[in-house]
Amino acid sequence: MKEGKNNEIVEKIITYSKEIHLPAIRKYLSEELDTARSKNLSYEEFLCSILEKEYDMRQDNGKLARIRIAGFPCKKYIEDLKIEELPVDGANKLKMLTSLEFIKSGTNVILAGSTGTGNYVKFLFMERNSQNKHKVIIPISEIFP
Repeated sequence: MKEGKNNEIVEKIITYSKEIHLPAIRKYLSEELDTARSKNLSYEEFLCSILEKEYDMRQDNGKLARIRIAGFPCKKYIEDLKIEELPVDGANKLKMLTSLEFIKSGTNVILAGSTGTGNYVKFLFMERNSQNKHKVIIPISEIFP
């Protein structure tokens, strides 16, 4: 009888989590219930654990959404940048730029060089910036030169 009641409760949790948009709870519920039972976790520990999964999933999905909304023309990553090909002064500034301290301090950054020089680096920083919950704005002159 108890097993049937537990299944009924699990089904209700799944239904409620679907209605209030908690996909990680639906995804990890069985796994987390088994872990809670085997480790004899308190209700608070179980709840914290499953909510942490939901939080992590939302953080990951938020990063992906910000990158998608930014509309980058292609995926480029700072890790792929060949530092040895940068001018000396550019390589020296790279650490400051990758930390995104210029955003926190409100400092403007201007990337200058021959045609296309700034585009690669600009999109690298915009991608990194969007992962850190900052909104990315591409000026209209960039889209329609």
